[in-house]
Amino acid sequence: MKQATPKGMRLHIGLFGRRNVGKSSLLNAVTRQEVSIVSPQAGTTTDPVEKPMELLPLGPVVFIDTAGVDDIGALGAERIARTHKVLERTDVGVIVTDGPWGPFEQALHAQLDKDDIPVIAVFNKADRQTADRAAAERLAEQGVPVIHACAPRREGAEAFREALLAVAPADFLEAPRIVSDLVGPGGTAILVVPIDKEAPKGRLILPQVQSIRDLLDADASCVVVTERRLRGALENLRTPPRLVVTDSQAFEQVAAQTPPEVPLTGFSILYARFK
Repeated sequence: MKQATPKGMRLHIGLFGRRNVGKSSLLNAVTRQEVSIVSPQAGTTTDPVEKPMELLPLGPVVFIDTAGVDDIGALGAERIARTHKVLERTDVGVIVTDGPWGPFEQALHAQLDKDDIPVIAVFNKADRQTADRAAAERLAEQGVPVIHACAPRREGAEAFREALLAVAPADFLEAPRIVSDLVGPGGTAILVVPIDKEAPKGRLILPQVQSIRDLLDADASCVVVTERRLRGALENLRTPPRLVVTDSQAFEQVAAQTPPEVPLTGFSILYARFK
């Protein structure tokens, strides 16, 4: 079973704009997959469509394709409301237009600015439409990355990725550490993983997997054992570990085997600090 990164740890990138400006085409071009349905008919995207992916060097991200902010009718109003709800979980806002930069684009920009959400402006359909040059220049002067794209041809996709890197919040570029900052490069941690009837068959749970990866990324070492093998692992190490981590259900048993000079904590405590 594939381990997934929790949504809360991903950079959320919202695609906003009027109907039929090419938001879905842009998403397909950037992800190089047919994530969203593309049609000449306006209003094809009715509900937010999420696409999680790995976008290096940013890491895990979620693209959110939204319904047009100019949708009409009773259902249209509901779709617009859902689109605005997406703003609440957006880390980077992408305003897509097919040329003009009118009241809808200005309102989106103002809302994103108000919420301190970095913005990228994409003038799509560059092969058929003329971008609002005055608006593009004004946005560039304000420090907003401006991308001229032709999504079906994937033109502008690379520039868009570079713009994401430029505006992404620093805490996504410098991923917070789960455990490695407590161990340090060259240090060793012992992860005590109880294996019982409640444990997933054939795999570790996500906190354990992510702790191992975090230690490896930081050039630290980890020894993974069950609580029954902890004493032997401690005896086999030439130098004491800098940290022992275990599950709450085995804490008492692990504490009895861990030397008093070796720090002991739990996966749940590390994750509470991490989040």
